[in-house]
Amino acid sequence: MEPVCPGAVDSRPADYRAAFRGAVLPMAVVDHEGLVLCANDALGGLLGADAAALTAQSASDLLDLSADVRTWHAYREVLRGRRSRFLCTRRLKHPDGRSMWAEITVVPMSETGATGAKPGAGTEPEAGTGAEAGPGIAPGASPVLLSVADISDRHELQKRLCHLRTHDPVTLLPNRTLFFERLSAALETPPYQDDSLPRHGRIGLCYLDLDGFKAVNDTMGHRIGDRLLAAVAARLTDCAEQESLNRTGGTLVARLGGDEFAILVEESAGTQQLTDLARAVLAALQKPFDLAGTRLAVSASIGVVERSVAGTSATGLMQAADTTLYWAKADGKARWTLFDPERNAHRMTRQALSSTLRPAVERGEFTIEYQPLVGMADGVVRGVEALVRWNHPQFGMLSPNRFVAIAEEDGSIVQLGRWVLRSACRQARRWQLDHPAEPPLFISVNVAVRQVWDSDLVTDVAEILAETGLAPGLLQLELTESAVMGPAGRPLEALQTLSDMGVRIAIDDFGTGYSNLAYLSRLPVSVLKLDGSFVRGFRYEDGAHPSPADETIVEAMVQLAHRLGLTVTAECVETVSQAERLRRIGCDTGQGWLYSRAVAPERIAELIGTSPLGL
Repeated sequence: MEPVCPGAVDSRPADYRAAFRGAVLPMAVVDHEGLVLCANDALGGLLGADAAALTAQSASDLLDLSADVRTWHAYREVLRGRRSRFLCTRRLKHPDGRSMWAEITVVPMSETGATGAKPGAGTEPEAGTGAEAGPGIAPGASPVLLSVADISDRHELQKRLCHLRTHDPVTLLPNRTLFFERLSAALETPPYQDDSLPRHGRIGLCYLDLDGFKAVNDTMGHRIGDRLLAAVAARLTDCAEQESLNRTGGTLVARLGGDEFAILVEESAGTQQLTDLARAVLAALQKPFDLAGTRLAVSASIGVVERSVAGTSATGLMQAADTTLYWAKADGKARWTLFDPERNAHRMTRQALSSTLRPAVERGEFTIEYQPLVGMADGVVRGVEALVRWNHPQFGMLSPNRFVAIAEEDGSIVQLGRWVLRSACRQARRWQLDHPAEPPLFISVNVAVRQVWDSDLVTDVAEILAETGLAPGLLQLELTESAVMGPAGRPLEALQTLSDMGVRIAIDDFGTGYSNLAYLSRLPVSVLKLDGSFVRGFRYEDGAHPSPADETIVEAMVQLAHRLGLTVTAECVETVSQAERLRRIGCDTGQGWLYSRAVAPERIAELIGTSPLGL
């Protein structure tokens, strides 16, 4: 019998020859040089040639196996007997003109071949003798069996599934998954070695969401909301395509979820490019949308980040973008905001303070300084305001404006406020006992609105006064104007109870909040503290001209307060001329750097019964 494939497979038994030639799966036997020893009719049909004509042709040329270095190397390793199996996917051209995806498998044949005969019988020396093996060929290298499977349907299904996995069904844009894959790839790709290919080594991101989109869904339904998202996606894509016309890097528009979108700019040319893109996006979205007869106008807030790829991670870039988007919304919406490292450092500091504020109270990191409240008529210290300071182990001594707002947001102001109140009352009582011959100083303590709402302020005050022995009339609680001039309820009831106990209630920064004078007459208030912005208009020094309007307003407020039985304290008194004018107008007490900055308790003890100015 003649062999099925000369030099490859013996003819015993004949069934193998028939099976090989009649197989539906395209196959060929290939020698260690990659040349076809024989091919079946299915492979000939696949390649549009007679099977016999394929003999002695290069299998890699026929099936495009040398298209990339990695595939070519793996294929050659199997041919040389150094690898047991090779599999790859290739896109081939079918004779009828259509493309097909093929899975190509290459496996070594056994030394006895498929039929039990030694490979190469009658045509080549036996493989495996060592001496006859060609250079670089492993001893025993055998011909290999190559098979080609049409996986076009499977590949198309995988492609559709991949598209579903990586694309948003509403807008058809890449989704969060694909966006992060692309972002990670852009950050991990090494710089080009070829100087002819420009690479800036920078990346940019416009991160945006629609202002008020929830209202569209709530009032018009999700069908209109989805149409709006699709229309927005189309405009964003147009903007990105226009931006890409004059550059070589890629641009990706993605929907990250809800009404959040991102435009990734690879190979960014700089900040100007990103801000120009953000402006174009805002302008495009400001044009009304016509959705099946429904006309809508929307705006967007955009966070813009542009930076070097070196040292940038996907997480870091997205955190910066998210922070900047928050700034854009906080700054008024319908705008873009560029990432600011200094502003971000302040935010990070704020977060660091927030996370350590509660433990800091327990660790005793806070201290209190006291600023004198001086009688305008005689210049004698009448009382002091307690001002808390945070001796932070990392950031040093911090004033209240650095942490009080944070404490109010996270609720730790209740714990901190209770500590300040107890410490200040205890200090006031100590001064009283140490200076029995002098009129006792009253102590003024700031109280946040949250202390009234989230704690039993009345009970706290009563317990602290009983504990320290301080008379209620020597305690003054300061609340901002906006805190006490609101709707009646728990705060007003608490303040009324405290006033009935004898505690004085002062409105701090009066003149900057509601200024509801009719409501003022019904509040349990004892003192008005005029905001320092009015007092600054009294300056005569350094060529400054006093503001007649400020003087008129202050004089009217003082007269009104006195008619209501209230005393008036002027804040931010810095010059003698200010103090003199305020005294003539009728202010009762003054507070400011003219008299003293906030100082330690020991310094206050030296000022008791005296005038800081020597009046």
